[in-house]
Amino acid sequence: MTYPILLTIHLFAALFFIGVVFFEVLMLEPLRAQMPREAMRQLESAVGARARKIMPWVLLCLYGAGIGMAWMAYGSLLADPLQHRFGLLLWIKIAFTTSVMGHFLTAMALQRRGKLGSRDSRIIHYSVFTHMVGIVMIAKWMFHLS
Repeated sequence: MTYPILLTIHLFAALFFIGVVFFEVLMLEPLRAQMPREAMRQLESAVGARARKIMPWVLLCLYGAGIGMAWMAYGSLLADPLQHRFGLLLWIKIAFTTSVMGHFLTAMALQRRGKLGSRDSRIIHYSVFTHMVGIVMIAKWMFHLS
């Protein structure tokens, strides 16, 4: 695949993933206080079931395209990231994305074992939200500060 194709896949997958995280944190979470507990539980269950079907594919595209772009275009910068601000920021972005993947895998494992409670889910969502804000900021800084 060419770099522009990988970039397009990566951008659309990132938009989708970030949009879902923003929706869950900024839209669904505030509704918790306004909705009856059972209705909120049903809503969370429906959203969660849909996300579990779609998100693995979104993440496959997001990470696959990201790895492909890094391999194609930024291998030399990643080999010695302290020599270039862009490379250092890219390494930090990769660290954040690795953490997001860890959060996702943890949530999936807890869900499969039936141990993902609403408190744990909320903590994971807020953490991923914070990571995503950082990733977006770093992605912009990579090109602006370099």
